[in-house]
Amino acid sequence: MKRHVDFLALLYIGWGAIFMLVALAGFALTAGAAAIAVGAGPVRVTSEVAASLTAITIGTLAALALAWGGLHVWLGGALRRYRPWARLGVLGLALVNLIFLPFGTGLGIYAGWVLLTDEGRQLFLGSPGADPPSPPASTART
Repeated sequence: MKRHVDFLALLYIGWGAIFMLVALAGFALTAGAAAIAVGAGPVRVTSEVAASLTAITIGTLAALALAWGGLHVWLGGALRRYRPWARLGVLGLALVNLIFLPFGTGLGIYAGWVLLTDEGRQLFLGSPGADPPSPPASTART
């Protein structure tokens, strides 16, 4: 199960990085819309209002995507270190990820399966900062 937790942590870091890239693209679009809002043109009033609303909307969504991606990267890194609080945080994000079809849904289901099984829970019962326990020799896979 340790391999599944490590893989899940990498998936969360990758998923967060994708959201952060989307946020950067959103900020670029925000800058373009803001440039249109302050520029002078033949139809000035309506384009200023529309461009301003577009810049505000896309900028807000980009900031949310940046925060969402940063949270995934941060929790993925903590999950790799087997922090007990990271397990709970990842499970919370897994519920919200279920609405992001198709990858978020798969990620949420996989996170639930890995972190809610008895073997997955046992990995996070140690003291904070301690290495995860190694599996018993009878159940170790080669």
